[in-house]
Amino acid sequence: MNFSSPSDSLHPLAAYGWDRGWEAEFAPHAERGFLPGRVVRVDRGQCDIVTPTGMVRADTEFVVPHDPMKVVCTGDWVAVDPEGSDPRYVRTLLPRRTAFVRSTSSKRSEGQVLATNVDHVVICVSLAVELDLGRIERFLALAMSCSSGEALLRDSVDCGEFSAEPVVVLTKADLVHPATLAHLVEDVERSAPGVPVFTVSALHGDGLDALAALVGSRTSVLLGQSGAGKSTLANALLGEDVMDVQAERDVDGKGRHTTTTRNLLALPDGGVLIDTPGLRGVGLFDAGSGVGQVFAEIEELAEACRFHDCAHQSEPDCAVRSAVENGDLPVRRLESYRKLTRENRWIVAKTDARARAELRRDWKRRGAEGRAAMAAKRRRWT
Repeated sequence: MNFSSPSDSLHPLAAYGWDRGWEAEFAPHAERGFLPGRVVRVDRGQCDIVTPTGMVRADTEFVVPHDPMKVVCTGDWVAVDPEGSDPRYVRTLLPRRTAFVRSTSSKRSEGQVLATNVDHVVICVSLAVELDLGRIERFLALAMSCSSGEALLRDSVDCGEFSAEPVVVLTKADLVHPATLAHLVEDVERSAPGVPVFTVSALHGDGLDALAALVGSRTSVLLGQSGAGKSTLANALLGEDVMDVQAERDVDGKGRHTTTTRNLLALPDGGVLIDTPGLRGVGLFDAGSGVGQVFAEIEELAEACRFHDCAHQSEPDCAVRSAVENGDLPVRRLESYRKLTRENRWIVAKTDARARAELRRDWKRRGAEGRAAMAAKRRRWT
């Protein structure tokens, strides 16, 4: 849903994404004398916020929840104390339109919010190392879950109104021969059906105009591993060296964590960019619909399987396995689908009793099938 209007460009926060929708959400807080603002950086309970009167530093003490999914995050719109308050506090968060969430590395069933209120999830992939299609599919599953309104959105706004569109950017394209580059793009497009794929060389400026046109006037978050070229790409889009950049290792092409915090930056020609630290791990978090969208061809094939709960392994009349055997579906895609589906079911089962029960039933069924198969083998041997 588009809330923008010609008058929005006159607002001091227009460059940061302010529109009529945010104005309506903020109205009750304006009556109490608070200022609207967007969080550009969070650090140890303090955050930098851009407001109509300029950049301010505020404490998040009043909005520290028990739910880690609702902590103040880069990209949030907030109500903050007016000028003259000392100290200044963030008083409340405005409802989030979208949120990019991954699971934490802890054993607890928690999610970590990486960025909020984003319109584009830009997945940066370095061509300086071997292409990992499975990792791209993992990022896409999370991005598409953000688009479908899962995770935080279910507690804020009507999920159908807003979406975050995924984009794959292959960086350091100058390191690859043009013929090889074309094949790599085809591989990524097959793994990212319907998702725009860009090739960019920030060093030479190739492909930047097309990407800048896509992300202009919207909020985009850059995601990827260390060494993927996110900070270099951010500098190229910003037109100046705002983000520090460090050389990658010659051994494996990986970089160090140049960016240590998430930073929100206004682009010179419109739009907002959120740069994030490199991600070592990208755990799924309630990304069922995202997995289904990334592997839409498998979900469609599965409708023709004999059993509605077919696991596409040993069941008879499995349309998915038949597609693999016929060469219509790459076995790598099926293996990646199985892996992400299992992981997501396990994550959901941590907090959903019904999902846990279904998982137990599935384990018992598979165990019974395995025992039956072994018994049949023993009978044949005797």
